[in-house]
Amino acid sequence: MTTAVSVAGARKPTRRPQASATRGTLARGFTFIEMMVVLAIIGLLLALVGPQFIGQVGKAEVQAARQQIQLLETALDTLRLDVGRYPTTQEGLEALRVRPFGLDRWDGPYLKKDVPPDPWGSPYLYQSPGKHGAFDLFSYGADGVQGGDAENRDIGNWESG
Repeated sequence: MTTAVSVAGARKPTRRPQASATRGTLARGFTFIEMMVVLAIIGLLLALVGPQFIGQVGKAEVQAARQQIQLLETALDTLRLDVGRYPTTQEGLEALRVRPFGLDRWDGPYLKKDVPPDPWGSPYLYQSPGKHGAFDLFSYGADGVQGGDAENRDIGNWESG
C-alpha cells in the first residue's frame, strides 16, 4: 500500500491494483491438461496391474477346485469304509448326502451341506470305476469344456497338485 496526502494534510492509504485479477482463480483449481495427465497415469497403472490381478484370481479358482476335490475324496473314502465300495457313476456324488438304495451300512450323510459346484458354477463330474483309479472326480475348469490350458485345464483327483 502507498499513502497519499489529502488536502487537510492527513495521510490516507490507497490500494495498488492487483497485477492480474485472474491469477488467483487459476491457482485454486486444476487445468484440463492436468486432469488429462492424471487420468492417463491412472489408465497406465490399471493396464499394468490389471492383468496380473486377473491372473491371480484364475490361479485362486484352480486352487479352490483342487481343495474341494480333496474334501470330496475324503468323504468318498469314508463312505467306502462304511459300505465297502465307492458309489457307482449312477449313484454319483449324491450318495454322499442321500442313502442309495440297497446300501444298508451307509452311515451318512458324509457332507454337512449339498455337494458344492466348482468355482466356475458347474457341477463336479464323477465316474466309478474311473480311467485313472477306483473313481475319477474332476472339473472341466473355467471354460467348462474338456481339455484346455491354464484356468481352462481339467482338474481331477488323479493329479498330484
